[in-house]
Amino acid sequence: MEYEPEADSADKSQSFEVKIEADSNDITEHPGDDAPRPYLYTVSDKQSAKKGSLDEHRKSRFQEYLCYECEKGFSSPSDLRRHMNVHSSKYTCAECGKRFQSNHHLARHVRSHSREKPFECSVCPKRFTQAWNLLIHSRIHSEYKLYKCHTCDKVYSRSGHLKKHMELHTAEKLHKCLVCDKAFSHSEDLKTHVRVHTGDKPHLCHMCCKSFRKSGDLKRHIRVHTGDKAHKCRVCDKAFNDNGDLKRHMRVHTGDKPYKCQICNKAFSRSESLNVHTRVHAGDRPHECIVCSKRFTHVGNLIVHNRIHSGEKPYKCHICDKAFTVAVSLKRHVGIHTEDKPYKCPMCDKAFIDNAALSKHMAGHLGHKPYRCQMCDKTFTQSSSLNAHMKVHTGDKPFECTVCNKRFAQAWNLVVHNRSHSGDKPYECPLCDKAFSVSRTLNRHMRIHERQPVQDYENAV
Repeated sequence: MEYEPEADSADKSQSFEVKIEADSNDITEHPGDDAPRPYLYTVSDKQSAKKGSLDEHRKSRFQEYLCYECEKGFSSPSDLRRHMNVHSSKYTCAECGKRFQSNHHLARHVRSHSREKPFECSVCPKRFTQAWNLLIHSRIHSEYKLYKCHTCDKVYSRSGHLKKHMELHTAEKLHKCLVCDKAFSHSEDLKTHVRVHTGDKPHLCHMCCKSFRKSGDLKRHIRVHTGDKAHKCRVCDKAFNDNGDLKRHMRVHTGDKPYKCQICNKAFSRSESLNVHTRVHAGDRPHECIVCSKRFTHVGNLIVHNRIHSGEKPYKCHICDKAFTVAVSLKRHVGIHTEDKPYKCPMCDKAFIDNAALSKHMAGHLGHKPYRCQMCDKTFTQSSSLNAHMKVHTGDKPFECTVCNKRFAQAWNLVVHNRSHSGDKPYECPLCDKAFSVSRTLNRHMRIHERQPVQDYENAV
């Protein structure tokens, strides 16, 4: 609220304006109505009814009723009388000596010492000291969020969270980082940010001595030790120790992919995945292999690539003991034993072991080839195919055979080549036990059986 005093105090009859403007972002004043509510009153000292409203407004601003014991100010006599009960009250906390107006307020305060939490959430095992905190928490499960930002339509379950968010739109960012020039609305946010540059991690876990920059990160980490997973999925009963992880998990069931690439319209369920994907278009590959200088868009791809040089294969098949460098290769391999291919193509009835393989296959039907070579304009359905193709132009062959020094453009070609030295033939025919070093040779061999019935073939043998 704002008011403008009389321009000339000698002129007692002069009118002045009081502009009382409802906060356009506080929908608690007008639930369900997004429109701001400005109110303008013209108040004169001759209009006693409206003058009274102004007096009430002045009292709320200046708190003219003071407590003679603690000098705390109040806007009305009734508020002051209620407060005075605190000084004369018989309801005193035995732990800290604090006084309260009623036994109810005292009982609520005592829980801060005893840590008793009588109010339990009916959805998750989380407990609270006060019923009001439980009510606010329940909005997480019901998705009932009362406080809405009128700038970006984001909604929150608590007014304090909305006020904090609104500073992104309105607050001037006066607190600047001297290292990277990033600016913040609050000095506390700047202090937390500076730890990125200094490496300071003041929040220490007393169970494993791991440290964190933010207290919130420490709280989430503690749940790893306690096993507390209060946030449960209502679809598959999977549990998470963080509400943000649950929200991301729910997109598995809903299929929601809110993060879309502005260049090729590919959508992702996580912002981190989109950030990594945009490097494909920008050509940004910040992660370099120290052995062969190959560069990658994501650190996870570099970790997998390093296994080619180290020979590490941590993923082992429990049926035949064959090992693989990545989990998805093991999953695909196990399908050979189980013949389980749940992901079927709706256009050609071809089936696949995982959804990723089906998505790649579907791109061939749809003709969707977003990855274009800048040198010859050839297009590809996958970024990996484009990367492999680029070596045709550059002549780059980073993968060398340690036996005969032959070099290859693709790691997979080196793997296949090594079988010529080791004699490894992992692809066996289920009908005649003949084995092959590559899958395409097995597929070509299987056509022999398709032309000749199995029984005739067995008789011939």
